[in-house]
Amino acid sequence: MSSIINNLHIDALLSEIFNRYGYDFREYAKASLTRRIHNFMAKERINDIDELTRKIITEKETFEDLLNNISVTVTEMFRDPNVYELLRTKIIPYLNTYPKIRIWLAGCATGQEAYSIAILFYEAGLYDKTQIYATDINEKSLQFARNGIYSNDDIKKSTANYQKSGGLNSLSDYYHTKYDNSIFSKKLKKNITFIKHNLVQNRSFNMFNLIICRNVLIYFNKDLQSKILELFSDSLIPNGFLCLGTKESIDFIDKDKFFKTIDRKTKIYKKTKIL
Repeated sequence: MSSIINNLHIDALLSEIFNRYGYDFREYAKASLTRRIHNFMAKERINDIDELTRKIITEKETFEDLLNNISVTVTEMFRDPNVYELLRTKIIPYLNTYPKIRIWLAGCATGQEAYSIAILFYEAGLYDKTQIYATDINEKSLQFARNGIYSNDDIKKSTANYQKSGGLNSLSDYYHTKYDNSIFSKKLKKNITFIKHNLVQNRSFNMFNLIICRNVLIYFNKDLQSKILELFSDSLIPNGFLCLGTKESIDFIDKDKFFKTIDRKTKIYKKTKIL
């Protein structure tokens, strides 16, 4: 590539994307975003940021390809098993006191986490009264998630995570294999709704007992993180639970006014007041 990408280039590109397509990445963490854009340009053999901007304006396919690169689509089932173990042993018994359980899984990527959560509630005998709303900005990832088809190699890696999380059965009880793929059961899909939702621009769409948003906030700057946490607080019922990624933190806000820490290591909090 013939030019160095600086923040002014990035800001101009993001303004064009927002004006033309309505996606607002202007408060994403600059370092991560720049790296993803740089990698996309190298892969597509685009010489400079001006050429990329022209393509974004005139070619929707180029924008959609860039969106797939900007969006976080890497995930796995039962990642960080200790998180799922705590949800299984401490949070789910409390949620059982409610007649209906609504869960928002924000930034669901290709859906592995949604099926992991479904398995937790299925094994607790609560799935029939549970509704999971799994959202993401990326429609391509959402369609992948709706299909619930993953490579056998990926599922094999998840089996150990499932067992470490305190799984009550065999993970293979929840899918069948066909050729080199694992296809998840309809009994898990029936109470999962995959919806396109933009955390940056869209507002609350329901009230939830549990919100899970793991390893998404790390890609936002602090101002945007604060806005998203406010959105989550607005979307939680009193005493509802919030679960973030293990590398994420709410320490930069006056959290004690709004959240009680349930477990610092697994980043699980309980809503105490309305923001």
